[in-house]
Amino acid sequence: MRAIQVASFGGPETLSLVELPDPVAGPGQVVVGMAAADVIYLDTLLRGGWGQDFFPLTVPYVPGGGGAGTVVRVGDGVDAAWVGRRVAVRASTGYAEQVVADVDELVPVPDGLAIEAAAALVHDGVTALMFDRLGAPEEGEWVLVLAAAGGAGSLLVQLAVDAGARVVAAASSEAKLALARELGAEVTVDYSRSDWIDRVREATDNGVALVYDGAGGALGTAAVDAVADGGRFVTYGTAAGLADPDATSAARRGVRVFTPLLDRRPDRKILSELLDLALRRAARGQLRPVVSATYPLERAADAHRALTSRTTIGRSLLSPGG
Repeated sequence: MRAIQVASFGGPETLSLVELPDPVAGPGQVVVGMAAADVIYLDTLLRGGWGQDFFPLTVPYVPGGGGAGTVVRVGDGVDAAWVGRRVAVRASTGYAEQVVADVDELVPVPDGLAIEAAAALVHDGVTALMFDRLGAPEEGEWVLVLAAAGGAGSLLVQLAVDAGARVVAAASSEAKLALARELGAEVTVDYSRSDWIDRVREATDNGVALVYDGAGGALGTAAVDAVADGGRFVTYGTAAGLADPDATSAARRGVRVFTPLLDRRPDRKILSELLDLALRRAARGQLRPVVSATYPLERAADAHRALTSRTTIGRSLLSPGG
């Protein structure tokens, strides 16, 4: 089979197309023929050697964390009825024509939902629903979403609007802000401007009740100043490093800071339940994953370059089958 391999830690040029043996399903496992592989920013960080304490990897390795496709083979102890079913799956790899996964990691793709949409929800759908529960936006309150045109950010905009909240979307280009308005954001701000916090506070009458920080770094740290006293701040962005809000200042103002990426990873059962919910909501038209580009497998390096240059809107996918 064809797959992408990271031969050594480094830039996008380390991604190369290789031929590998077809994977074999062990007991309790299946082989999924990948129609669409999810590409997330974390993939670019791991490719560069970041995060070995949390994500130990040995080169060469096949990057990715799953996607969507069709079950093509099953191992011992697995019902043969899985063969031919469309599934979404979180796996240890993804940039390949076929991947192996435990059968309890499979989530059926509902009829009527495009396989690309399912792949785009494998990570972002789970993340957005998890953080939606954590932030718990309420009807009528102001919610600020940073990186609002990203894969998770665009879903969080929709979830907050669906809850009846009033959304301020922050991003770095007019195209991204236009998408946020299309998804229901009431106010948009360009956070590349030096006065963007002032603009948020002015538009919301002195601050928001909840921030979803998908930017991290200096932008995320600054966004704490946009939270009204007694508000909530959920930070998960890593593109510029994690946000580092002043804990003493936040506590003095009664701002609750949530750092879910530093918490223990939810167990597999919860992740599968959230993915199933995301897929069902998308199939009913209640959640719209935004896929900006689908690259053939051999152009994985281009997908990574687009992510690191911040030109990606929504989610990018790879098409292992061409």
